[in-house]
Amino acid sequence: MPDAERARRRWRAGQRVSAWLLAIWFVVTFGVTYFARDLNGRVFEWPFSFWVAAQGALLVYLALVCIYARLMHRLDLEHGVAGDD
Repeated sequence: MPDAERARRRWRAGQRVSAWLLAIWFVVTFGVTYFARDLNGRVFEWPFSFWVAAQGALLVYLALVCIYARLMHRLDLEHGVAGDD
């Protein structure tokens, strides 16, 4: 397989990974916070819904960064462009 074809396939695979992870980010950022209003209660005099949304979103963002790093490393290995680890 020519190098240009290999680079194009790796680029496309990287775009797919990024698109899926951005879709998850969008749902967490806007969807979960919108529906968090339905949760009632207070924790330390703060609305429980916003606390859950904020803390949960941070955990999801951290997971997304870790997943992205792993998937891109795997893609680099599959396409033979991995750096020295």
